[in-house]
Amino acid sequence: MKPLHRHVVNTSRKVLCTAALAASLTTAAVVTNTPVAGAGEAEPTPDSPQAADRGDARLDLPGQLADPVVPPAAGTGTAAEGASGIPATALDAYKRAEVAVAAALPTCKLPWALLAGIGRVESVHASGYGLKSDGTTEKLIRGPRLDGNGFAKILDTDKGEWDGDTEYDRAFGPLQFIPSTWATWKADGNGDGKRDANNIYDAALGAGLYLCSGGKDLSLPADLDKAILGYNSSREYVNSVLGYMRQYQQDGTAGIPNPPVGTYPTPPTSTLPTPHVPTAQPPATRPGTPVNPSRPTPDPKPTPKPEPSKPTPTPEPSKPTPAPATLAKLERVGDAKLEAQAGSLFAEGTRFKALLSDGKPAAGQAVVVAVEQDTTGGTGFVFGDESSVVVRTDADGVATAPRLKAGPQAGTFTLRATAYDAKSQLTVALDGKVTAKPAAEPLVVTRTDGTGPVKASPGTAVKGLEFRAARGGEPVAGARLTAALVEEVAGKPGVWTPVDPKTAKGPWFKGAAAGEKLFALELPETGADGTTALPDLLTTDVPPGTYHLRLRTADKTELIVTIEVTTPKA
Repeated sequence: MKPLHRHVVNTSRKVLCTAALAASLTTAAVVTNTPVAGAGEAEPTPDSPQAADRGDARLDLPGQLADPVVPPAAGTGTAAEGASGIPATALDAYKRAEVAVAAALPTCKLPWALLAGIGRVESVHASGYGLKSDGTTEKLIRGPRLDGNGFAKILDTDKGEWDGDTEYDRAFGPLQFIPSTWATWKADGNGDGKRDANNIYDAALGAGLYLCSGGKDLSLPADLDKAILGYNSSREYVNSVLGYMRQYQQDGTAGIPNPPVGTYPTPPTSTLPTPHVPTAQPPATRPGTPVNPSRPTPDPKPTPKPEPSKPTPTPEPSKPTPAPATLAKLERVGDAKLEAQAGSLFAEGTRFKALLSDGKPAAGQAVVVAVEQDTTGGTGFVFGDESSVVVRTDADGVATAPRLKAGPQAGTFTLRATAYDAKSQLTVALDGKVTAKPAAEPLVVTRTDGTGPVKASPGTAVKGLEFRAARGGEPVAGARLTAALVEEVAGKPGVWTPVDPKTAKGPWFKGAAAGEKLFALELPETGADGTTALPDLLTTDVPPGTYHLRLRTADKTELIVTIEVTTPKA
């Protein structure tokens, strides 16, 4: 038998007992920023590290603690190994995970009792380690070193962050996650902003998502079997978990107080009636029995008259304890449109208000806010790439979600806020919209000295031409313009192409080399006033005629300047 399963020997005996109790759920369930979106994409198999022979965290505990013998239930003669033996915090964690996974992956049908079965086999619900009400434990739960000595060999994957071992991995936490598995399936089951498998709330939600991965339906026996084998590839393990799961489903959902370190849960002790003990009486004197003369019977003392009894005051009828208020309403605060331009920030964080059944604000209520059905290419919260976040309500019951940043393209999305109570969930879904950025106004280039043709005599220079770049009437600094001599394409009026420098005869710019003629050059960037100056345009050896100079911007805005080289009249 594998060392991992030394506690399974007595399973068949222990899981056959019953202890039916009333169902209860102590606190609200919370879904938080988890890898839910990818939960259906991965498919853990019996070959995954989580399913390897990874040992038993309880191997480092004394035998009685590692394999506790549960006392018989009063009057039954059978061991009580049911939900009545689950610490309240552990039971709450399993129930929260069931509600949370049902909201995220409704087709999975994860039962809380499956998580309880795994928690029972892995760590007896963390109870021997000092389970606290916040889900943490006084004593860390770590399995044996996975160094290949009696168990699987798994080299360190987390640098000891979770399992405290920098050479080999160890399973850790109440549900015994392998670090590499937790890195993928880590979840926040209690809405505290942390993802720590040492906390039974986080571990239960992570385990639920892991079991449901690959699109499983756990109401189907084949998928259920496959899911448990993916958690620990052992038929013995599967049988043990299923046995506890079915027993918990039969026994109900009542938990017991969290036990301290080193003890395990036991069923509640029945209160027996106090046995009747008769008052001692002197021996009766039978007829004919001689009386001992040496012990004369004293004269009986007169019986005092009893004082008249005082009337017992009638107790005032006890007032019924009002039922605790429950979460009753979740609504949006304000009615501003959830709309922004692509790539920009939304106006403010959306607010939601939670109310209790007595009409008072639900202060401290966890509200899950998530971006869903997004077609904008990535609308999300400004602080990172998470698609969901948990926010808590203030004293007025108002929860404010972080500000949203619109995705890069036009589209729609849904912003969903969800709050959970013990039995149901309240949801508010808002339609969001991202609009395309308006087309930028084109850059306009104009001459600062007018619009007519520029005239020059052969051999003279065209001086002082200046151009201004503006957008929407406002000057644009830093714009780059290219000036080039162009000619109209034959048969295509208004279509211009640069002249061939080898054959061109029109006006030209002086190059760096002696006698070098340039027919195109880049002008200096426009200044704060949006203007830039054209260098001297020379006409030496240029025959009289009409020429065209094109000023062009980087976004292909054009201005054609007509230049007329004419011979002066005599």
